[in-house]
Amino acid sequence: MKIKKLAVLLAAFSMAVSITACGPKKASEQVQTPADSSTTTETTTATTEVKPEDGAKLVIWESKDERSFTDEIAKQFTAKYNVPVKVEEVAPVDQVTKLTQDGPSGLAADVVIFPHDALGRAASANLVLPNDLFAEETTKNNTESSIKGVTYNDVLYGYPRAAETYALYYNKSEVKEAPKTFEDVLAFGKTFTDKAKKKYGIMWETGNMYFNYPFIATTGGYIFGKDGTDKDDIGINNAGAIEGLKVYQSLKEVLPVKSGDITPDIKRSLFGSGDVAMDLNGPWELAGYKAALGDKLGVAPIPTIGGKTAISLAGIKAWYVNAYTKYPNAAKLFAEFASTKDAQLLLNEKVGSIPTNNEALESDQIKSDPYLSAFAEQTKNSQPMPSIPEMGNVWSPVNAALPEIWDNGKDPKATMDKAAQQIKDLNNGAKK
Repeated sequence: MKIKKLAVLLAAFSMAVSITACGPKKASEQVQTPADSSTTTETTTATTEVKPEDGAKLVIWESKDERSFTDEIAKQFTAKYNVPVKVEEVAPVDQVTKLTQDGPSGLAADVVIFPHDALGRAASANLVLPNDLFAEETTKNNTESSIKGVTYNDVLYGYPRAAETYALYYNKSEVKEAPKTFEDVLAFGKTFTDKAKKKYGIMWETGNMYFNYPFIATTGGYIFGKDGTDKDDIGINNAGAIEGLKVYQSLKEVLPVKSGDITPDIKRSLFGSGDVAMDLNGPWELAGYKAALGDKLGVAPIPTIGGKTAISLAGIKAWYVNAYTKYPNAAKLFAEFASTKDAQLLLNEKVGSIPTNNEALESDQIKSDPYLSAFAEQTKNSQPMPSIPEMGNVWSPVNAALPEIWDNGKDPKATMDKAAQQIKDLNNGAKK
């Protein structure tokens, strides 16, 4: 796991996260999960009719970057429902793995949050409860694309709260006009980068597949075929992907830094101080970057690669209820409460996220924001992360391959061939 005009907005999300899935099943059709079903309502119920269990108390997992939002929404929830809430910091990308280990033992959070690409793995292992009590409200209130993103095998599981992709942040004091191509980025970088002074024309997480997907997909690569559903068709090493990765490799000239030395904190500091002129990053950095640069901050779609419009990865970040929670009603109430229009607007205010709630998207807070329009434009040219369980087998091989190409100058084709084979091997050993 931004938006301006309504027409652009709706189109953006509809195109960005078009995952093939039918509408969610009714609660009566959904599969039983480990939580005690006797404590939950059997059909979709209005919020006012759902009450937390006596003595309920909740633990919520949240990212460090978005903790400020969850601390605030937890206070509001406790004030309304008299249910204590404890927030623990766990990176969203780690939560399904941690839930696998801690869920059955009763050590996991009651409500978790992770990008939609991990849903297939979580749902297949019965780690999360279906969104049954609030299915009607959730489906009605959020974009169609976000609902598809949090639905797996026709069952609605998630409570969407943000749509995410990334774009190009730039410092207007250094970059007078946003570059249209990566050739422009390279040309500018040659005039700005000074390794001795730790000044770089552009910086991004060069070892992270999420941010480097444009160099794979824009010129014809992909993760899995058939819109991300065919695990046997791997496209990270096809001719198109290799063409884009050669552009990626060429940028080392203006970012002579090892991938392991580029962390979010380091990059955040350098961009905020003006020592990095451009940064590929997501809307979660918007509030901090606005505070650091003020009206010097610019946001634009990702520059073209190989003459083609850059394609980024898109994700839907959503709340999910732990299937092993002792308090399923309270947990579902929190997931619903923390994903409403008001909650999503608060999240936008705190960290600059892109809402999925239809009314939030139409609000002046979103439509009048000049930065959100750039994210919306990029979202139109993004692809949803595959949500099949095998997506979990992709990250490690590719995140190991990219540093080989970036740090060590290894041949992109041979390196990605090896990563593709590793993914195939993992897929063939994965449980069905």
